[in-house]
Amino acid sequence: MARFFIHRPVFAWVIAFVTMLVGALGLSSLPIEQYPQIAPTTVRVSAGYNGASAEIVESSVTTVIEDAMTGLDGLSYMTSNSTPGSASISLTFDDTVDADIAQVQVQNKLQLVTSQLPDIVQQSGVSVSRSTSSILLVGALTSSDGRYSTVELGDLTAQMIEDPVKRTPGVGSINTFGSGYAMRIWLDPMKMAQYQVTPADVTSAVSEQNSNVTVAVSGRSQPPRGNA
Repeated sequence: MARFFIHRPVFAWVIAFVTMLVGALGLSSLPIEQYPQIAPTTVRVSAGYNGASAEIVESSVTTVIEDAMTGLDGLSYMTSNSTPGSASISLTFDDTVDADIAQVQVQNKLQLVTSQLPDIVQQSGVSVSRSTSSILLVGALTSSDGRYSTVELGDLTAQMIEDPVKRTPGVGSINTFGSGYAMRIWLDPMKMAQYQVTPADVTSAVSEQNSNVTVAVSGRSQPPRGNA
């Protein structure tokens, strides 16, 4: 067979070109089925506990949520990470569990133990997302002319970019490496002892002043009524 094609190179080139042509036609016309879902279903629970150490977050938040997640259908394994001020629990399910059903099950289990979490955690909220902690895409927002500072860019990202991107199909969550406008308060222990003020009083005072007031505008005005 090899000797036949060696002595007839033109015929061999014709067969090669025909094979390439048929392959190109098949590549453009044959249907391509959707690839199967090979990645396991993962649901992530995130909670914030500002001002708490990693040990306190582990004992009062992470352990409580982990104990509540026992008994879930199709749960393969569970991992957690406790850092100062935040807790993250990842639950991995097998292929027999639908991703939406797994997220609903985790949310139902979480509602049963929400009252056992610290008040600060309940106020900040516990988020449940159907995604892993792996980063698939990294983007940077910069100011080419230097008109905006890093804080202004962080505030712009939080106000105008994060929500539209989260609503994009296929996006599980966003990790923002930066912060917008914020206020830090340093307490003077001597002044607090002099005025008998506790950190809780300062927090309550700041919360009372941090309010949004809406104004109702009416298109028709009425003259004041009074006695003549």
